[in-house]
Amino acid sequence: MSTMDLLGLRREQLKEGYSVCRLINEAVARGEGRLTREGALLIETGQYTGRSPKDRFIVRDEVTKETVAYGKTNLPMDEEVYQNLLQKTKEYMRDKELYLVKALAGSSEKHALKINVLCEDAAQAAFSSQIFIKDNEREGVDADFTVVALPNLKAEGEKDGIHSEAFIIISFRDRLVLIGGTKYSGEIKKSVFSVMNYLLPEEGVLPMHCSANMGKDGKTALFFGLSGTGKTTLSADPKRLLIGDDEHGWSEEGVFNFEGGCYAKCINLDAEKEKEIYEAIRFGTVLENVVVNDKGEADYCDNILTENTRCTYPLDYIEHRVDEKKGGHPSTILFLTADAFGVIPPVSKLTREGAMYHFMSGYTSKLAGTERGIVHPETTFSALFGEPFMPREIETYAQLLGEMIDAHDTEVYLINTGWSGGVYGVGQRTPLKYTRLMVDAALNGDFRDVEFVHDEIFNLDIPVKVPGVPDEILIPKNLWKDSAEYEKVAMELSGKFKENFHRFREVSLNITEAGPY
Repeated sequence: MSTMDLLGLRREQLKEGYSVCRLINEAVARGEGRLTREGALLIETGQYTGRSPKDRFIVRDEVTKETVAYGKTNLPMDEEVYQNLLQKTKEYMRDKELYLVKALAGSSEKHALKINVLCEDAAQAAFSSQIFIKDNEREGVDADFTVVALPNLKAEGEKDGIHSEAFIIISFRDRLVLIGGTKYSGEIKKSVFSVMNYLLPEEGVLPMHCSANMGKDGKTALFFGLSGTGKTTLSADPKRLLIGDDEHGWSEEGVFNFEGGCYAKCINLDAEKEKEIYEAIRFGTVLENVVVNDKGEADYCDNILTENTRCTYPLDYIEHRVDEKKGGHPSTILFLTADAFGVIPPVSKLTREGAMYHFMSGYTSKLAGTERGIVHPETTFSALFGEPFMPREIETYAQLLGEMIDAHDTEVYLINTGWSGGVYGVGQRTPLKYTRLMVDAALNGDFRDVEFVHDEIFNLDIPVKVPGVPDEILIPKNLWKDSAEYEKVAMELSGKFKENFHRFREVSLNITEAGPY
């Protein structure tokens, strides 16, 4: 049965082939948003200004019961609950016209997924047209996977067997995503990402939550990091070409972007520090929950609606980019962490096993609440630097990473963009100019002939020289006034690493031993 038949849709219900310009004009005419002074489409998403992880489910059926790592992240949905919500969706759409966006997930010809996005709102259709790779020339309405986005269809919470009025449901058997009750466009994007993350390992492809760029020498680099670690800032390097800012695959052919656009945070957006993002906000860009005045002028520092303000634009809006949206096998991988405890070295080299350990750990630290009055940072571990979007067992992805590193002799570094000389509130954040020099040294191969010293707590190898960087900041202990206090804090964080890693019970001893002592 085709997806169209499954959904009970008729071809005449579909508005297909609409340009982004037409979709934006229709969104304005329908009252879904308005234009800013720069010409961007501004929309507000109501109570849902971010993803809703407690409302996201994967249907448990004969396809997924043995292949999805169900738990707190991948919430299971029983077949009966799914069928009920599918029926409600079909009834809701019966007499409605829907925008059809034909797109591709993946710039690799061999591994791309043909997707259809059916949207109730013109604004979400415009978003989908810009974030995914366009596939307008495809004939017919058949696709490998279909996403249905109906923000005005609200569920009845517990009566429907779920938690609220919103729902995001993935059925791998029916090759279908149902999204209802939320206008937040990121649910569309991350649902497709989750689908790719489930399907690609079966093809021997490692799906990754990372940014990627390419040097003028053609060498590719990957940047992994959770929110606040500097992933976007460090990968948007005017000396290099951007492949993509968020989602990629690593196949036998090299690295390829899943998307055709960017979904950048724009809270506190700075015209000088983030010039390329700032200049990408123009007609064709979709803004979410940004505050503007009566003249249509954006105030990117105003967080009254949310800290998670967003802008979506095609990669074509970035000057320094790779048009093909793909590159070769990465010569360098950078894991970014913002350590608020001030004990992780600012740069260190990882072994293959160390890379797998830190990939599975996905460590950073966040500040406890708002910045005002904060003293105690908190550890955060998100495996693969994107665990909420990884349906399979974490070990599956880590094993693929290890195989890829071996096959392509890739160097891996851990970069701490956080604090040194003390915990947050006592120490200082490593200056961005020094972090950039460390990243440059890793990308340029400057560490191949440099002496390293071993960190006996975190089991890391630290270079003793980085061009342009003061030697004393490379060894965290050197910057602490009280060495005993440094060791106490470092041992506490080391213990949290080990405690977190206990969740992985089927990992070889050499990987476990590659972590902190």
